[in-house]
Amino acid sequence: MRKLNRIHVIAFAAVMALAIAVPIAIAQSTGAGGQRHEMRGGGHMAGAGFRNLDLTDAQKAQMKQIRDSHSQSLAPLMEQIRSKRQEIRQASESGTFNEALVTQKLNEIAPLEAKLMGERSRLHQEMLSVLTADQKAKLEQSQAQRKAKWAEGRANKKNSK
Repeated sequence: MRKLNRIHVIAFAAVMALAIAVPIAIAQSTGAGGQRHEMRGGGHMAGAGFRNLDLTDAQKAQMKQIRDSHSQSLAPLMEQIRSKRQEIRQASESGTFNEALVTQKLNEIAPLEAKLMGERSRLHQEMLSVLTADQKAKLEQSQAQRKAKWAEGRANKKNSK
């Protein structure tokens, strides 16, 4: 029975990791103007999606200002999540699995992740407000192409099994 509970906790942790990874991947693919490393500490909105929109210098400056203003709220959330994940790893590395501690830390992480997703969504919406109608249409087209390519890759992977 203990092994089954451990499997449940590990499965839950994997689902939580996916719940974090997917929004990050989406944010990176719909990010803004410069390089991804510009936004360490929370700015995953600097990905390839906005790069090919022919932003004006003024738009690039606005995007940077938006990213900088949001990094102040994103960075502490990301640090709290990172710290709690580290505590989970440390609890698992000791050789004995403390299910209660892991569950407690996952329960502490969940609201932080929800808040982080909300902050990233606000960041994305602010960045979209800088774009012209043509740039938004180009971004949507690019996103649709990436989604189709992703789905095609998933289908190919599934068929090769």
